[in-house]
Amino acid sequence: SIEYADDPIAQNLKGVAQILLTDLGTRIFYTQQAGYDTHSNQVPVQPKLLGELCQGIADFQADLREHHAADNVLAFVFTEFGRRVKDNGSGTDHGSGGVALAIGDSVNGGMHSEYPSLKEDSLLEGDLHFNIDFRGVYGTLVERWLGLDPAPIVGGHFEQLNFMG
Repeated sequence: SIEYADDPIAQNLKGVAQILLTDLGTRIFYTQQAGYDTHSNQVPVQPKLLGELCQGIADFQADLREHHAADNVLAFVFTEFGRRVKDNGSGTDHGSGGVALAIGDSVNGGMHSEYPSLKEDSLLEGDLHFNIDFRGVYGTLVERWLGLDPAPIVGGHFEQLNFMG
């Protein structure tokens, strides 16, 4: 009964839900939301994209709950690239550091790292300095959600986070 919005990310998530709920045994689904690779005019673009993303995820979660599947799904949202701290005049260019969100009934809510410093002497060549290696985040998912050994997948052993119940 969930009506997804008529935008690309919502429709992608609707498709994921439809396939997931057929119980074919697929364990990993991937989708993306285009449009974030802007270097200018970001103020009108970013809120629209983030609003669509949030609504799409909310509808997806509601759909899973309606079908009693929410406890079997973990959504992982991540940025492909970070953004520079310094404005280029009307936006920002690519930089290091990004964000990742784990969403689902089995997730221990909250922030599981720390905000990167914006102080100039703490930046990495003008970019946010990451606080945790992304391979540790992926390793956490691989080990604690999929029940697999993460070392051969992420290329070693990395600090894991406690975001999963």
